Amino acid sequence: MIGSFLKRIGVTVSLNDPQWGRGSKNSNQDDKKSPDSPPDLEQIWKDLNQRLSKFLGQNGDSNGDKGGNFNPDSVNAKLGVGVIVIVFCFVWLISGVFIVQEGQTAVITTFGKYTHVTGAGMNWRWPYPIQNHEIVDVSQVRTVEVGYRSNIRNKQARESLMLTDDENIIDIQFAVQYKLKNPVEWLYNNREPDEMIRQVAETAIREIVGKNKMDFVLYEGREKVAADVGALMEQILNRYKAGVQIANVTMQGVQPPEQVQAAFDDAVKAGQDKERQKNEGQAYANDVIPKARGEASRLLQEAEGYKSRVVANAEGNASRFKQVLSEYQKAPVVTRDRMYLETMQQIFASTSKVMMDTKAGNNMVYLPLDKMISQAEVSAKPNSANATQSVALPSVQIVEQAPATELRSHKDDSRSRDSRDSRDREVR
Repeated sequence: MIGSFLKRIGVTVSLNDPQWGRGSKNSNQDDKKSPDSPPDLEQIWKDLNQRLSKFLGQNGDSNGDKGGNFNPDSVNAKLGVGVIVIVFCFVWLISGVFIVQEGQTAVITTFGKYTHVTGAGMNWRWPYPIQNHEIVDVSQVRTVEVGYRSNIRNKQARESLMLTDDENIIDIQFAVQYKLKNPVEWLYNNREPDEMIRQVAETAIREIVGKNKMDFVLYEGREKVAADVGALMEQILNRYKAGVQIANVTMQGVQPPEQVQAAFDDAVKAGQDKERQKNEGQAYANDVIPKARGEASRLLQEAEGYKSRVVANAEGNASRFKQVLSEYQKAPVVTRDRMYLETMQQIFASTSKVMMDTKAGNNMVYLPLDKMISQAEVSAKPNSANATQSVALPSVQIVEQAPATELRSHKDDSRSRDSRDSRDREVR
């Protein structure tokens, strides 16, 4: 810019000349210089002052002496000043143009006070010092780490150690992801935004963990704890008007302190054994109890059936007895004979062997009814070779009760037979 201005006023300087700026030792040497040698600095300065005076419309000597007069062109001078002012104003106004990328927002301030917000694209504001702008990325997902830095092994014990509801110490590392929902609140309501988010997260996690048991936080309650921490952080940040929206809370590590890790592992194994044995006992109970209940129900039903059967039989027998009694009162002998025959029929129907006593002697007649019935069934089959022939019944065996001491006569046998028939009739 300086070089172009010097060329415009007619001053040429060669910076590559080794004698540039050193001046001349005496006036005699100036006459002996070659035409290609540059003028000295003093002469350059004089020429520069003269041309500036001419350009700005001031009086001066063209030869550098005070005696002469210079008549500048006032119109050209005013025109040059106007051009300079216009160019300066144009450049100043152009400096107010700025571009906002997609996903970003520009916050405009006028004399340091918030005015408005602009969206993505090319925008214009009044240049400095009237207005200023600050671009904020509202689409970026920001992350704050609590309990560790960069790596989960790089723990921050002051942030990660906290107390549970059952007075146990637990070590928690988690990360909070958030976005900006109000860039104005984010810029002007927060002094150190990242540190503020970290402190809010630490406060929320300590409150949630302090209300739950250690086992719940370590195992089944991780997701619920993370959700509760996010909701509580959202409430606190809304009260602070921080302009932040919580996107996600991720649990990186939840464990007891390293000093008691071995003892805690033993306690966990013991708890697992307890649960295993408890489950085995519950499974055995689930297997035995239904069977016992089924057996008890079966016995109860059988008892109810037996009760109903006995009661019904008793009632039937009582009714039958009353009927028999009425018939017996009408005809005692006939009723007695009928009862005897029915009784003997029942006895013979339920037995397979019959022993008959005889009046004469001590012998008994043995009737093998089971063999007789089986032979009758075999003879009833059509495929039998001797189906048309009669099947011989097994012989009747006479069992001797005691050895006979004497032979009895036919008369005695007849008498004993008659006496037996008389006894039978009396029984009837």
